[in-house]
Amino acid sequence: MKIARFEFSLFGINTYAVFDPATRECAIIDPGMSSEPERKAIEHFITDNGLTLTHIINTHLHIDHAIGNSWLKSHFPAPVEAHEADLPLGSRMMEQAAMFGIPIDTEAVVIDRPLHNGDSIKIGHGTLEVIHVPGHSKGSIALYDKADGFLISGDALFAGSVGRTDLPGGNGSQLIDSITTRLLTLPPDTVVYPGHGPATTIGHEAATNPFLH
Repeated sequence: MKIARFEFSLFGINTYAVFDPATRECAIIDPGMSSEPERKAIEHFITDNGLTLTHIINTHLHIDHAIGNSWLKSHFPAPVEAHEADLPLGSRMMEQAAMFGIPIDTEAVVIDRPLHNGDSIKIGHGTLEVIHVPGHSKGSIALYDKADGFLISGDALFAGSVGRTDLPGGNGSQLIDSITTRLLTLPPDTVVYPGHGPATTIGHEAATNPFLH
């Protein structure tokens, strides 16, 4: 599968489009669009490339990763998929906006398809495997494409860092355990696409990430 990255203004969130170039089926992961130009960027990418949106996936339900859910679903109907342990976060989107001083009205997230560790998400001929990595939030997940050798890590693992654990549902020791037992066990050349910042690899983070040593 192919992957495209969009960086949007709300906390520098990385939104990803993952698509099968043969069938043109597409998933949008962590819709972080909070302005009209950002929404148009996603709209034009889908329509200009002749893609059919079949999945809206949240790696977790902090506001920067889910603020674009409602708009996206209203324009390109597809199920919203996330881990059910993050439902309390999804129901408090307005509270999250207020906590971060974001002057935006946003709707609560309704999960149409709850995801669990080990689930498979089909995108055309491709597959994303769901890996539950709690610690940044209770329902944080990563998405692994074994065939194409990449991982979308959400806010669990970053280049040279890991996700913050001081927000509701965070747990520092649980996060480190999730990363070491469920992510660092992937092949070292696996490309990691995080929720913020540049891409890295599993091998590089295993060897150099100061939070993992």
